[in-house]
Amino acid sequence: MNNIEKIEIELLLRAIHEKYGYDFTNYARASLNRRIRQVRKEINVESISDLIPLVLHDEQIIDKILKLFSITVTEMFRDSEVFLSIRKNVIPYMKTFPFIKIWHAGCATGEEVYSSAIILNEENIYDRCTIYATDFNKVALDVAKNGIYELNDFREYTNNYQKAGGLNSFSDYYHAKYNSAIMDNGLKENIVFAHHNLTSDSVFSETHLVICRNVMIYFNQELQNRVLELFTESLLINGFLIIGNKESLDFSSVKNNYKVIDKKNRIYQKIR
Repeated sequence: MNNIEKIEIELLLRAIHEKYGYDFTNYARASLNRRIRQVRKEINVESISDLIPLVLHDEQIIDKILKLFSITVTEMFRDSEVFLSIRKNVIPYMKTFPFIKIWHAGCATGEEVYSSAIILNEENIYDRCTIYATDFNKVALDVAKNGIYELNDFREYTNNYQKAGGLNSFSDYYHAKYNSAIMDNGLKENIVFAHHNLTSDSVFSETHLVICRNVMIYFNQELQNRVLELFTESLLINGFLIIGNKESLDFSSVKNNYKVIDKKNRIYQKIR
């Protein structure tokens, strides 16, 4: 990358931050640079500089940019061992509470949120739960709210569900129509979808469980630490934190606030 392109990227990020409040300056730079180049190609402008006036004067363009900036690679019961461990190590503790609050941070298009809802339903505590599913990408949130996905993906999702200890037929939780799978409305009853930006917004709610998997890998160390502090502030004592399998608490300021419940699957319990 030449110096001119570096300057263009910094000015673009500043324009996005000043105009819309989205701060990407602490995202892992190599990944962010690749996505900015993709934005330039998708919007079909000659240079990164040409994106700046579009950002400042065309508010519709920000949705396209956020969609391209946001990583929404996910699936139902992704990393099935994690969900099996939730059943074994987290759910028994959750059952001791009359009311349960769960925060799915960076929920993307919602597949893992519905996966959690299914487990809670099968463990007979869903009616006591409120799930807050948040993301900064409004386009992805709309997909999550609608709960409509490609039917072709559900063969793989069924396999994941079974590996995660599924107790019923996975087809009980969705309705097939044409080439789409529509999640059952009963799973949506206790889910609150909301816009929230981990890079700039404050504590979302006092919760018993925070799930944020494979989001922080796109942040630099400073931002990862800030987000982990946010989660720690949000969690009640003895609450659980679940992060991605490539993420860690080891170098964070909150490491000593937790004990390890499942090292392999990155499940921690807050002890202070």
